[in-house]
Amino acid sequence: MEKAQENSEIESPFCIIKKESNTSYELTPNSNKSVQPVALLRLSVFTPVAPKEKGKRDFLIDASEELSSLEVARQEGYTDIKIQGAKLSMSTDFKTWIGVISAFSKYGYSSEKITLPFSEFARMCGLKPTDINGRARARLHDSLFNLSSVTLSFRGKNTKKSLVTHLVQRAVLNHETDQVEIVGDSSLWELYRYDHKVLLGLKALSELSRKEAAQSLYVYLESMPAGPLYISMKRFRERLALESQIKDQNAIIRRALADLVRIGYLDFTEYKKGREIMFVINSRSPKLQAIGRATKK
Repeated sequence: MEKAQENSEIESPFCIIKKESNTSYELTPNSNKSVQPVALLRLSVFTPVAPKEKGKRDFLIDASEELSSLEVARQEGYTDIKIQGAKLSMSTDFKTWIGVISAFSKYGYSSEKITLPFSEFARMCGLKPTDINGRARARLHDSLFNLSSVTLSFRGKNTKKSLVTHLVQRAVLNHETDQVEIVGDSSLWELYRYDHKVLLGLKALSELSRKEAAQSLYVYLESMPAGPLYISMKRFRERLALESQIKDQNAIIRRALADLVRIGYLDFTEYKKGREIMFVINSRSPKLQAIGRATKK
């Protein structure tokens, strides 16, 4: 949703400035859409997690290019930026991250700590009231544990300072008071003010339930600029960060793209450029109103 307003001091991290008109508009998360920093969608932070990976889910990503424009990086001269932690799933961890962003969007950034009812936080994570039980609480606890494990490291060649922080500093699920307490790092709030944010439609994620590869490609494609895209199979493999054989990864990616066509999101063409498999993303429809199709050359 977009809400026009006069351009003044920007307090909300979901405010986007229109440079040509010197006005701004607000990206408003709701039950159908979530505001997401583009960098986290493009990087392999949220990916499919196979059952065999549950005991080995670590990742290390060089995020220097994607996050070097952050104010904290520019001011301190940080040019070497890395993200590492537990591999985060699309099925649960990403939905919990959506809940964290929604909670901060509603309760503000005047304090690093916010507190809200567990039932409200659960709804922000996509749970229905009838689904809130002991098992759901355990899953949310595990997801918050995974999110808090994600460490961001900022260093620079010509600076004596460095920064180590987390996506989530602390989270408390209090069953006695039925409340959730979340603590964030104020130096990372600017991440949500990133120049390029996306109002991510959640309908597609619902339509792609239990199809983590398709969900991962959906959020990746939604983070890209509007218009036709040219993306290699290799880049899709890098984004999904799968550990199977290349031919099996290619098959998973093709099935995922077919799922995106099936729900009416995608129209693409596959072709060969030398030995490289390429895709032309002809059009995308976040509202799932397009008649998707896939063709091969």
